[in-house]
Amino acid sequence: MRERQPLEEQVLSFIEQRRLISGKELVVAVSGGPDSVCLVHILAKLKRALKVSLHIAHLNHQLRGAESEADAQYVSALARKLGIPATIERREVKGYQVKHHLSLEEAAREVRYSFLAEVARSIGTKLVAVGHTRDDHIETIMLHLIRGTGTRGLKGLQPVSEWKSKKGSVIIIRPLLGVSRQQTEEYCRQHRLTPRLDASNISLSPLRNRIRHQLLPLLKGYNPGIAQALLRTGQIASDDIAFLDKQIDQLWDEVAQEKKKTIILAKKGLDQLPPALKRYLLRAAVERLLGSAKDIEMRHIEQMLLALDKPAGKRLSLPGGLTLAIEYDRYLLTSDPTTLSPLPALNGEFKLRAPGKTRLPGWRIEVAIINREQLTEKDNFTAYLDLDKVGDKLLVRSRRAGDRFQPLGLDQPKKVNEFMIDAKIPQAWRQHVPIVCSPEHIIWVVGWRIDERVKVSDKTKKVLCLKFEQR
Repeated sequence: MRERQPLEEQVLSFIEQRRLISGKELVVAVSGGPDSVCLVHILAKLKRALKVSLHIAHLNHQLRGAESEADAQYVSALARKLGIPATIERREVKGYQVKHHLSLEEAAREVRYSFLAEVARSIGTKLVAVGHTRDDHIETIMLHLIRGTGTRGLKGLQPVSEWKSKKGSVIIIRPLLGVSRQQTEEYCRQHRLTPRLDASNISLSPLRNRIRHQLLPLLKGYNPGIAQALLRTGQIASDDIAFLDKQIDQLWDEVAQEKKKTIILAKKGLDQLPPALKRYLLRAAVERLLGSAKDIEMRHIEQMLLALDKPAGKRLSLPGGLTLAIEYDRYLLTSDPTTLSPLPALNGEFKLRAPGKTRLPGWRIEVAIINREQLTEKDNFTAYLDLDKVGDKLLVRSRRAGDRFQPLGLDQPKKVNEFMIDAKIPQAWRQHVPIVCSPEHIIWVVGWRIDERVKVSDKTKKVLCLKFEQR
């Protein structure tokens, strides 16, 4: 019978095959449990072969009172024994949970990885090793399957991943991903290590623990090889996603444009894609805006797909404060659709000097009285009006509910909102469009149409020239 390869050699082979370590400094996250203790002990043996210096990082989440303090003391003693420098700190996870409206598990994870990123920066590296094992990988696949994260979630844990935050990012490596939890526990016994046991891992409150202690043992009754089946599923999903990601990278510039923290998707280009590529492109857009799609489940992606068929003006609210806005020839994925309006915001009501110049936030407006002979070609932001029909008491404001005017060329009034829809003015712009009014009625929807009743005619004696310029 062939003798099993020592765990140190298995881990070294795993690291080298996947080229997990590329720098000279490596932070090792050590909780004090069997997996992380096994990891740091093995890496301490391999550091010469790997040509790397180690730095232990331990965070006291302050969730288990005296037990958490004892964990920190244990890791500190282990670091001294191994001759490895350590950073051991405490953070208030419950306060972070309340502030950011997260589950306790999510809050602990975010606080922990933020801490690891800080330690990595302090020693001049971006590389952090964590003690996730093959069992964690299998549990993660099941967790994602239950939560409905789609094919991408079936990848489970990867040997290398990036953790991003507003303060920066770190590269997370998992040298024990080819190793079982049973092997790490056996390694600790063989080397007379006495890792700490976290009682919260036994609690059935977290979903992951229920998967570990209840669901997977139950599934083994249906399929004794369920673990291997899930690992195969994870590998197939990983291969499929790698292919789809490559396709998305190739077509991204043809379909998507990023501007002001908003991603603009060309309607024609996106609509022509098959559903599989649509899904992954939408998810890629979310990840680019949020840095992560961890809060986006498959149901959200499907809701986005359905929304693409909705008429212009429809919006879909998504996690992370994102909105998918449907426009006439494009889709906007953004946290604030108004950021893409080419027109400055117009808040309030302002009187115009007629004749004269008026300055408003974002606008410079000039009003002049001229003869018909002085008329020249105009652009969309210049209007010529009959002075006798308009008068000189003008004001400018944004649209209001119920606004009506008679667009040039029509024989009856129309609601301004309906006019804007017919003119295909994107919804995100509409509240920014200046509306010029006389005491009687609206005389100009700036940039689009004047009112029929104030147009210059053969009977016009004096012309009022209105010119808007952005500043």
